[in-house]
Amino acid sequence: MQRIDPGDWYRLDKTADGVTLISEPFIKEFYRCNCWHIRGRDRDALVDSGMGVVSLRAWVPLVTERALTAVASHTHFDHIGCHHEFEDRVVHAAEADILANPTNAATLADPYVTDEIFDALPPAPYQSTTYCLKSAPATRTVVDGDVIDLGDRHFDVIHTPGHSPGGIALWEAATQTLFSGDIVYDGPLIEDTYHSDASDYEASMVRLYDLPVRVVHGGHFPSYDGERHRQIIRAWLEAREKA
Repeated sequence: MQRIDPGDWYRLDKTADGVTLISEPFIKEFYRCNCWHIRGRDRDALVDSGMGVVSLRAWVPLVTERALTAVASHTHFDHIGCHHEFEDRVVHAAEADILANPTNAATLADPYVTDEIFDALPPAPYQSTTYCLKSAPATRTVVDGDVIDLGDRHFDVIHTPGHSPGGIALWEAATQTLFSGDIVYDGPLIEDTYHSDASDYEASMVRLYDLPVRVVHGGHFPSYDGERHRQIIRAWLEAREKA
């Protein structure tokens, strides 16, 4: 399989409201994490950091321009791979142990990380058989109701367990923007990981349904508007009722 030069590994797409999507286009869409860079007055934030197979700090200048807080929406392998590259690291208290000790089992790298999740491989010496994540102990743990403060922008932490016990979403009321992580996005949702919980998942979906969202930036797949947000959750809840 072809290998990609490190300078070509990441793709940047600017959206509205000072938000830039950083993605890894050579990872198949189902496994490809959305990394969201948010510009603030006093500092920036990065929601999730990808697989870690190519350095973000070395190859994406955007993340090095100013002080930055790296937020983990949760601690699966595709979301925390470059967290160790940043000095300020935030995660929900329920998954702080995993961020500090990100074993392949705990992060779901086993069994998912194989060459089959790529359309083209990262640069040498990457090998899927030896893939592992680096420890990135949190400098701050958060719980429901805490705030990520960028100076002129404030994001409320919403605890969204279900996909994983420490999943969080970030809600910016001023712009009606939700960074939803993996609890909800416009694609196949994963509800059967080793630490998923069905009742928690339902409660999180019910809670997010009522937010007056304008735009949702999920952990995977394209962003979408408030109407689509309610459609996704309503269909999910109806399917659960029929199951």
